[in-house]
Amino acid sequence: MTFITSKARLIKDLRVTVDNGRTHSVCLDLPPEIGTDMGPTALELGVMSFAGCFATIFSLTAKKMRVQLKELEVELRAQKSEETGTIISAEFEITVKSDAGEDRIHRIFELTRKNCPVGKLFEQAGVKISHNLKNVKD
Repeated sequence: MTFITSKARLIKDLRVTVDNGRTHSVCLDLPPEIGTDMGPTALELGVMSFAGCFATIFSLTAKKMRVQLKELEVELRAQKSEETGTIISAEFEITVKSDAGEDRIHRIFELTRKNCPVGKLFEQAGVKISHNLKNVKD
């Protein structure tokens, strides 16, 4: 079993730093009406993590399948419910530039959906997730 650790420290007002127990840290804050806007909110960081994880797993899967990606862009639009105070849906716009066939890109996409660990967290939380995948040829 593997453990991932993090420590959060209040810096000033509502600004917090979080680290991963190695050498990386991020400053979190709240928007200017409440905080000082010195970083993303924790919920925004969660959404950013989902988009970043999807892009990383997609790239790793393409590499394993020996598919060269010329470009990859993953945009994620998450809807926060005022009622629940958290994310209820996530819409992906994934743009791939590759000479690989549609079937290979779609296979990479399906494996990414299945293996993205942050995506699994969102799914288990009941977030409705949709994807729009485009493979752009030169």
